[in-house]
Parts: sequence; C-alpha cells; structure tokens
Amino acid sequence: MPIYRVRLLIAALSFCLPASGQTAQHTFVASDRQFLMDGKPYQIISGEMHYPRVPRAYWRDRFQKARAMGLNTITTYVFWNVHEPRPGVFDFSGQNDVAEYIREAQSAGLNVILRPGPYVCAEWELGGYPSWLLKNKSLVLRSTDPAYTAAVHAWFQRLGKEIKPLLLRNGGPIIAVQLENEYGSFGDDKAYLEGLKRELISSGMGDGLIYTADGPDQLAKGSLPELPAVINFGSGDAKQSFATYQKLRPDGPRMVGEYWAGWFDHWGEKHHVTSGEAEAAELRSILDQGYSVSMYMFHGGTSFGWMNGANSNGTNYQPDTTSYDYDAPLAENGQPSAKYFLFRKVIAEQTHAALPDVPATPSRTTLPASDQQFTASLWDNLPKPISSDEPLTFEDLDQAYGYVLYRTQPPTGKSGQLKLEGLHDYAQIYLGRKLIGTLDRRLGTNTLELPPHPTDVKLNILVENTGRVNFTKAIRGERKGLTGDVTLAGTPMRGWHIYSLPMNDLTKLHFEQKACEGPCFFRATMTVDTPADTYIDTNALHKGMLWLGNKPMGRFWNIGPQHALYVPGPWLTPGENTITFFDLLGDASDGIKTRAEPDFTGSTSTRD
Repeated sequence: MPIYRVRLLIAALSFCLPASGQTAQHTFVASDRQFLMDGKPYQIISGEMHYPRVPRAYWRDRFQKARAMGLNTITTYVFWNVHEPRPGVFDFSGQNDVAEYIREAQSAGLNVILRPGPYVCAEWELGGYPSWLLKNKSLVLRSTDPAYTAAVHAWFQRLGKEIKPLLLRNGGPIIAVQLENEYGSFGDDKAYLEGLKRELISSGMGDGLIYTADGPDQLAKGSLPELPAVINFGSGDAKQSFATYQKLRPDGPRMVGEYWAGWFDHWGEKHHVTSGEAEAAELRSILDQGYSVSMYMFHGGTSFGWMNGANSNGTNYQPDTTSYDYDAPLAENGQPSAKYFLFRKVIAEQTHAALPDVPATPSRTTLPASDQQFTASLWDNLPKPISSDEPLTFEDLDQAYGYVLYRTQPPTGKSGQLKLEGLHDYAQIYLGRKLIGTLDRRLGTNTLELPPHPTDVKLNILVENTGRVNFTKAIRGERKGLTGDVTLAGTPMRGWHIYSLPMNDLTKLHFEQKACEGPCFFRATMTVDTPADTYIDTNALHKGMLWLGNKPMGRFWNIGPQHALYVPGPWLTPGENTITFFDLLGDASDGIKTRAEPDFTGSTSTRD
C-alpha cells in the first residue's frame, strides 16, 4: 500500500471519531487510483475560477453556471498579494473575501479545491507574491531562505484563520488543499516542500487531504512520496500524460489538476482560441475512464487593475493582457460559449445526471460617453521627488505598481549611447518634455542615441511596470523600474531625482479644460440609466491604464490583441460615472466609447 494512502486513511479514520456529543464529519481521501468521499468512489469534475477576477456581485451567477455545466467542484488559488499589500497589513474584505467566496460555492452545491500557494503562477502579478518581498535583495523566493519562510509563516497563519472553518471536517466544502504549485517546473528541493507542508498543517489548512500538482515530466521533482499527486496538461496530451503518470505513480489517484481548456494572451500577440470539439472529446475519454478533472479555466474573468503577470525564460519578456478570457467555457463576461455547451453535454452523458437549467447571462449594453474635455499633464502633477545618487527600484520606493519618473542632469552637452541596464519594463526617454525614444523589455531594447542638447535640459526617463513575471526563476529578480545603472557613452549617470507614481489616488490631480499631449490623464463621463455590463472601447487610445471612478480597471495598449476593457454592471451607478485614463502618448485623438461585446484582434488555435 502506498505511504500516502496509509497516512490519508489514518487521517480519514481520525475524521470518523467524533468528539463526545458530536456527529461524524465527512471524509475525503485518495485510495489506490481514485478518491473516496465517505468511503465511496468520488469523481471530481471541477473547474478553475478565481475570486479577484470575478466581480463579487457575480460570484453566485458564475457558481450556478458551473453547476449547470455539470461541475461538482470549484478550484481556486489564493492570491497573497491582494491580501497582504504591505507587511502585516491584511485585507479579506469585499472582493478579497475568499471565505465568503468559498461559502457561496458551498451554497451553490459545489465542493472546493483550494490552492493557497504561496506561489500560484496564474498569469498573475509575480505569481501572487507581494512585491514587498523583493525589497530585501537577499531574500530568495520559493526556497528555504529564513527571510522567505518567516514571511510565508506569518501569511499562512493569518490565512488559516479564514480557511480552517471551511475545511470538510469542519462542515465546509474544501475537500483538498494543494501544496505549492507546479514546483517541479521550478526546482526539486524536497526540504522546501516538506517545510511548506508543515506550514499548512500548522496553520490549520492541512487538516485533510493535501496533494501536489505538476506536469507529468516534472512530477518526480515537485511531489512528496507521502502525498497524492495529480498532473497538469493541455488538450491532446491526455493519453501520453497518463501513461507517464502510470509509470511514476501506478497506485495514485487519476486526476488532471489543470486541464488547459483554452490559453491566455500576451500583448503584441494574437488572441487564443482552442478547439472545443477536440477538448470535449478528450474530456469524454477522461471521464469515461473514471478519472477526475479540473478544467483550467472554467471561467477566466479579468485581471483587473495592475494584476496581469508576464512570462519569461530569463531573457525574454511577455506581459499578459488585462483580459483573462482564456477562451474558457464561460467567457470573460459570464456568457456561456459553444465550448460550455459541448462540455455540458459530455458531463451529462457521462454522469447520467439531470443538470440544472443554465441561468441567463447579465445583460450587456452600450452607454453614452462624453467626449473628454478635461486633461491633466503628468509633468504638471508630479509629487515631491526623492533624491538618490543611483536609480532606485519600485521596491526601494515601497511602490508595487504604476510608474516611476527618473530625472537627472546629463553631462554638459554630452551625447552618445544611452543604456538602461536592467530596464523593467517599458521606458519613454525625454530631453525636457520632448520624447526622443522608447525602450521596451518585451522587444529586448535598452539603448538609444542621446542627441546633442542644451546644457540646462533635464533627462527624464518614465518607466512603467508592465506586469511582474509569474513563472520560472526569473521571479526572483523581478524588481521594477531601473534595476541597474543608466550609462551615457559608458559612464554611469548619477544624481537622480525620482518621482514615485503609483497612481493610487486620482483626487490629487489638477484637471483643466484644455488639450494635452504626451503623458496625460484624460477624464470623461459615462451616463448610466440602468447599470449593465459594458466594454470601454480603447481603439482610440495608445498605452496606459484606465479607471472607473478610483478603481483601476486595466491596461490598454494599441498593439492588441485586446482593444476593449470589460466593465461589470454592478460597478456602475445610475447617473454620471467618471472614467479616467492615463495615456503615455496622449494627444487630441484620445477618446472613449462603449461597446456591448469584447474586441480581440486575430486568433490562433496554438498554445505558446
């Protein structure tokens, strides 16, 4: 009998021994090639959906649609960076109320698989890590480094207070908790995994079934022998993946921890669309064999605000779009797709279940938007700077997201090659207020020729955090801004004035009714009679961020493929709603309108 089976059955027996006067709680264990719920075979049919990516007002609607597609479980990550934005400052309110999210899933008749990380990947900013971890330049993410493990301990202890009451043995819907996340794609330090397992147990979150998840070829590196393991793969890979799993874990439970039913988008690339027909056929085969599955994603939603991540192999850089539609069965706006109904048919036929009716999707509409009349130039709205001999990173400034402006006096009249070493991620270079060039980590550019200039002109470098990398060991160096020297003709430049621009408080901006060019804020209004879902069409904009009121909605960039930002109806109010957007390349053409449907340019059926 496998070691993990022995330990899990012991845990199951402990569940069945109620305290005096109490009734026995449910049990959920992995036994041989399957899962058992209260001693009976249980096939998990799950889908991934993330609480920060779905407006809280729509959680119930999305859960009901999950049940109507035939799912019996919802899988979700927990995102450390939204809950602990500053060390020791925790937020579990509103959109971040993960406990309420789990309770609503239970109310809809769904079990929950929880993936608390602390690393989650998820195409999310820094894989869910709070950026303040990187302020300590010696701290090593995803390691046994004491500074890192101390931060994880404090986080898990606080998170455990939210989660423990929701475990299966305590009457909640959480049937399993994942240890770390695809660690085999990152490393093979078993001491690190064992330490995290102890943290899960210490926090109260490990009082039940704990498992690991990896790609089939990485399973040996990312798993522990005493824990069950599941495998992750995309459409077309089931047969080969399960064959690999059979060799490594012949007695393990057969489950796809992530069945990639779609794919995500990078800026400057095409929107991804995958074959629902092929995925439905493979899903049928998986279910027919009695295997369990969790679709990634059932409903992708939106990486609102600054929360998109990026990919990197250590040299390249591919930032993700705000939309996390993922070509999932349930679209970004909650509309069931053709893929949804294909999957629903397969699940109904394989489980012989009478599924609930599919709830109606919230209405979408177009709304009148005013021609923007009010603008605020960034140059006229700068905060007090910080002086530093060398450039400072966002993390040095205790800044997570947004922009930083670096200003210095070039050597008198000197021209030559300007080099930004360690540019993270996108920079516009100015002499005074005149734009002389753009450098983009995505394109691998970090040098330009600084032309001759007047002796008193300032060099301005405006740097954007376009999204921290969420995958590979590149995460360990994902500080933002100018992370190295700025050199002119090979000589480091010194004496900087640095302006922190997190753009988290728009009330301090001074708007005027006049034209604006360059890095500018624009303000418009949108009139709402009856709030309903809509999209802000960004085709007339260049590159930047858009807010509804003071809520950051997401990024726009004219390179696509995303050209419209989803605005949930519950976030609108009757009457005038203020729209503000910051455009790095603002001009008289800037303006917004609304549309009822998304706008993605191009499509492909190939995962990258």
